[in-house]
Amino acid sequence: MRKRITAAAVGLGLGAAAMFFTGNSAQGHGFSTDPASRQANCADGTVTGCGAVENEPQSVEGPKGFPEAGPEDGSICAGGNEGFKELDDPRGGDWPANKLDAGAAHTFKWSMTAMHSTTDFSFYVTKDGWDPAEPLTRADLEPEPFLKVPMNGDKPPAEWTGEGKLPEGKSGRHLILGVWTIADTANAFYSCSDVEF
Repeated sequence: MRKRITAAAVGLGLGAAAMFFTGNSAQGHGFSTDPASRQANCADGTVTGCGAVENEPQSVEGPKGFPEAGPEDGSICAGGNEGFKELDDPRGGDWPANKLDAGAAHTFKWSMTAMHSTTDFSFYVTKDGWDPAEPLTRADLEPEPFLKVPMNGDKPPAEWTGEGKLPEGKSGRHLILGVWTIADTANAFYSCSDVEF
């Protein structure tokens, strides 16, 4: 009996440590898979040296209210979460890039491990001339999302898809920031996808 109680206490301690380390609850949530995000590339081994996000790509959660609130500049891709700071490292502009056609229709996809009542999914793109070798800031992004998919409090399915149009007039390397805003908590999930138009 004493051994079982000790094992349970150790298990609780590890869960608490995971919650502290990631800055949010230990359960998973979701991340962008199309266009493939930095989380997706880390989770499937396309990119290595990603730290905790390799095992928790779905947990990149931070304060909602972007762009007026939310993560600080330079920590947007990690949702302001120190445990996932590797996502903010631009790696000299050398993250794998998704090939996309500017202005084309696109099916955006997120993989979910916990479904939440949702306000919306919003997608931002970098301005022309942004520097992919620097951490992402608000000033790097176009001020308005090029796509916003309202959810009106509905919960997304395990594989969420949203139809939309990619931004017009873009060429070369850019970054798309996806923000999944949760309706019934103070948080949102952040996902950065490196792209080439």
